[in-house]
Amino acid sequence: MKSEKQTDLGSGSVGKLLFQLALPAITAQIVNVLYNMVDRMYIGHIPEVGATALTGVGVCFPLIMLVSAFSALVAMGGAPRASIMLGKQEKEEAERILGNCTAATFISGIVLTIVFLIFGRDMLLLFGASENTIEYAAAYIQIYACGTLFVQISLGLNAFITSQGFATISMLSVIIGAVTNIVLDPIFIFVLNMGVRGAALATILSQAVSALWVLKFLIGKKTILRIKKQYLKISPSTYLPCLALGMSPFVMQSTESIISVCFNSSLLKYGGDIAVGSMTILSSVMQFSMLPLQGLTQGAQPIISFNYGARKADRVKKAFFIQLIACFVFSGLIWAVAMFIPRIFIGIFTPDPQLTAYTEWAMRIYMAVCIIFGLQIACQQTFIAIGNAKISLFLAVLRKIILLIPLIFLLPNFFEDKVMAVFLAEPVADMIAVTTTVCMFTVQFRKVLKELNTPRKNNL
Repeated sequence: MKSEKQTDLGSGSVGKLLFQLALPAITAQIVNVLYNMVDRMYIGHIPEVGATALTGVGVCFPLIMLVSAFSALVAMGGAPRASIMLGKQEKEEAERILGNCTAATFISGIVLTIVFLIFGRDMLLLFGASENTIEYAAAYIQIYACGTLFVQISLGLNAFITSQGFATISMLSVIIGAVTNIVLDPIFIFVLNMGVRGAALATILSQAVSALWVLKFLIGKKTILRIKKQYLKISPSTYLPCLALGMSPFVMQSTESIISVCFNSSLLKYGGDIAVGSMTILSSVMQFSMLPLQGLTQGAQPIISFNYGARKADRVKKAFFIQLIACFVFSGLIWAVAMFIPRIFIGIFTPDPQLTAYTEWAMRIYMAVCIIFGLQIACQQTFIAIGNAKISLFLAVLRKIILLIPLIFLLPNFFEDKVMAVFLAEPVADMIAVTTTVCMFTVQFRKVLKELNTPRKNNL
């Protein structure tokens, strides 16, 4: 059943295997950032209106994250379960999961497209668009909405390629679209003088290319799990566990939309458009920081899930600790750049000296404790990899909803510098959330390893 490009997840060196899978996944995640970052880079350099247009497109970020969140909810929650089933040698059930998730992806993509086209402008105003920026934001989202289904497919179903061990194919799915976007962006924005509309059009066309690549592979001959017509009818017994597991990444990503609304509305109130523009850059940098970490955990996920299903406790434990160390080292590097040479990040997005100076100050506050965030994501993603939906969901809700959102509104009441207090909410929430996550994971992971070493059948 194994093609030459598929990796054997159940044998060989765990460290070598993890980095063999993680390197393409990290590359894919970094390249994936380029979809939105390249748009913002070009938009920020549009003559005369660049800074305002950049702020407008930044207001679209909550809606863009919402699309990614729904791809995680309807499809990406199924990928770890499919890996676990492969570890149990239950291929038919794994293909049933893929089919159900494929159908759900198409349904959610169509529904979201309709919602964004009808209510997009109103949602942007809710998300912090001002009179100066709403036209740019609305122009971008009206076109971007038409490609929602492509984004859902390329993000959600690509996870099933990674979960089988086809990391290189998964990476190419992202790279093909990103290269297309990089080529089309300057043509549409500057040559054809389409401005932000050109950036949006380039993005959805490039996502369409990625989506076609993913679908072609998953119905082709090289894949282990294939999309089959008989499994496209959604079965509650098959799909609901996937939906439950997808709730954690859904909350993590969808709450980015809510958090962006909270940040943008508070910053607009206390600091005006320049503070919102600064937040646009900070959210892009944070996105850059997070996605390579997600690439690392995506590389570890098939190994952990497969060997969890195969009841190989030693390989599960070793994969987790290698992943943990790698995540911590990477988050440390990001923290060092943000603290000591932040203009490396900021200069990518804007040449405006006022916005640059403002963002440099804000970044040192906003990313003050991101050095420990690698611990959070390594532990939380491992809960997802072993199918533990409840704890993973709680940890996602804890950081974003229970801690961060209230802190955005509460902290300005205790500081004279209101804008500084808003940015401070992020590191305070991170510190509490990471401490809680590590403590809970230490206890629960020991129980999991003990279970795997006990000679009894594991029930998911």
